[in-house]
Amino acid sequence: MMEKWLMGVDLGGTTTKLALINLYGEIIHKWEISTDISENGKFITMNIAKAIDAKLEELNEPKSKVLGIGMGAPGPVKFVNGSIYEAINIGWKDYPLKDLLEVETSLPAVIDNDANMAALGEMWKGAGNGAKDLVCVTLGTGVGGGIIHNGQIVHGTSGAAGEIGHITVVTDGGAPCNCGKTGCLETVASATGIVRLALEALHNSEQMSLLQQKINEGIMLSSKLLFQCANAGDPLSKAVVDKVCNYLGLALSHVGNVMNPDKIVIGGGVSQAGDILLTNVRSAFEKYSFKRVCKSTKISLATLGNDAGVIGAAWLIKNQLNP
Repeated sequence: MMEKWLMGVDLGGTTTKLALINLYGEIIHKWEISTDISENGKFITMNIAKAIDAKLEELNEPKSKVLGIGMGAPGPVKFVNGSIYEAINIGWKDYPLKDLLEVETSLPAVIDNDANMAALGEMWKGAGNGAKDLVCVTLGTGVGGGIIHNGQIVHGTSGAAGEIGHITVVTDGGAPCNCGKTGCLETVASATGIVRLALEALHNSEQMSLLQQKINEGIMLSSKLLFQCANAGDPLSKAVVDKVCNYLGLALSHVGNVMNPDKIVIGGGVSQAGDILLTNVRSAFEKYSFKRVCKSTKISLATLGNDAGVIGAAWLIKNQLNP
């Protein structure tokens, strides 16, 4: 009997990740293509279909081996029909992504938000394995989130559930967010938000810091550099990290108090900071959360990295085809 595969796709504004995955959640082949956002993203589904056909031809495998395609996309998704309410960076608005993808690939498709897919991936094969109630927050250029209750993604009335990045954590004098509000978690806990806080600290400091020394040596300021300097004992960097983790722990305590999940998983590029991030976030979470929630909710770092989205997408199409 021929082994069956699932197709997982994680659509990003610059690159699109694709993976052929078996029914046990193991990646067989993975690759990337550039995301063509010209003409409001009209070529995206066509390019994905061509990439899948080319890979199967390269592997000398029939298309009948692929059961279906799951795809994570940016922005809120109308899950019932797989359309995108709005994806600003791509140019989509009320875009029938599922229908177009099925036409181009001749495969059954299921669409969800990219952060939701990452949460499903961590639940199936990553740090959330074994948890039926899980919250996943991704710290990258922005801050995304996915909430799983009883093994199912919580979508909300308009597909906007899990927008953890837009919880207000700075109520007075907060920085403007791309969403139009001010003081969102995204403005202080994303990679770009962390750099902004570091620049403010450097501007207000009269003492030389290790972080400033590194910048003077020609190293570009980044969230990674900030955490490295904090790990090395730099007081200015440690103060910025403490501030970031305090805001993140505060936001997660609100989510924890509402959902009381088994696990909260922190992913995205910023999570590569490791223990210094995790320890400080746990400390803030303990400070702000309801005691019973604090005792029963485990906070951990994601383990799947960039594979979380495609694995979650594969899980979703697998369960849509065999509920």
